Amino acid sequence: MEIKQQTAKSFSEKWHNNRQLAFDETLREGSDILNWILTRNGLANTAAMSDWLAGRQRVLDAGCGNGRVTALLRRHAADETQVVGIDLTASHIAAENLAGAPNVHFEKRDLLEDLSGIGKFDLIYCQEVLHHTADPAGAFHNLTQCLAEGGEIAIYVYKLKAPMREYCDDLIRDRISGLPYEEAMAAMKQITELGRVLSDLKVSVTVPAVDVLGIQAGTYDVQRFVYHFFAKCFWNPDMDFDANAAINYDWYHPQLCTRHTLDEVEGWFERAGLSIVHRHVDPYGITVRGVKGR
Repeated sequence: MEIKQQTAKSFSEKWHNNRQLAFDETLREGSDILNWILTRNGLANTAAMSDWLAGRQRVLDAGCGNGRVTALLRRHAADETQVVGIDLTASHIAAENLAGAPNVHFEKRDLLEDLSGIGKFDLIYCQEVLHHTADPAGAFHNLTQCLAEGGEIAIYVYKLKAPMREYCDDLIRDRISGLPYEEAMAAMKQITELGRVLSDLKVSVTVPAVDVLGIQAGTYDVQRFVYHFFAKCFWNPDMDFDANAAINYDWYHPQLCTRHTLDEVEGWFERAGLSIVHRHVDPYGITVRGVKGR
């Protein structure tokens, strides 16, 4: 199967089998998922998100999946703001999840195809998406063509990680990406159980810097130490086991899964003539926000 088709099939099966995945946690005040969204975008709290969205006429959630972030944007934008979600494989699921929400619209779209028909936006939110396209820079360029003058685009892409983490992730991805959903999920449940067991230890370890392995000196929870530097074994105790397994599946099963550097991403903004107003790098990814015509 061609790599783009495999990735689309992977996400289609993920969303059809997990229609509510992380939906409630994305909206729940104080949740790890919501705090991660706020922190990486430089927002202190949901009130700051409301301020960020204030005055926006049209907001685009590009690659909306099941609509969980679309719902978050809808909740904190002004009532008159039009919120649009686009996705290649799950726009209809997002529409079901937000049925009855005011001033929300969903369309099936490919970020690498012509997007002119969806109009212009004051804010484009595209996070955890571009790295799953065949041409992340090209998809980013397409989205910038939808920015209104003075509009802002906020993206998040996977960061290039420590070498052993990259090696292990690629090895697992190679082994499961051709498996049907049920078999891939069986493998992910084993990895999820590893994450759970390590997390339940509630033990921290202080380690020296190991430059050749990309390990930074510091004190880490054991599960997060393995997660940061050796293999993704996601575990969030606020979510049920199957939801955790689906998040691990989201990382390992799609074959299109590029990793990037801050310099590379900043180059996309420079070539698009956008002024960067925020940048954030965490152990997992790179968030950059930029404004058109500033």
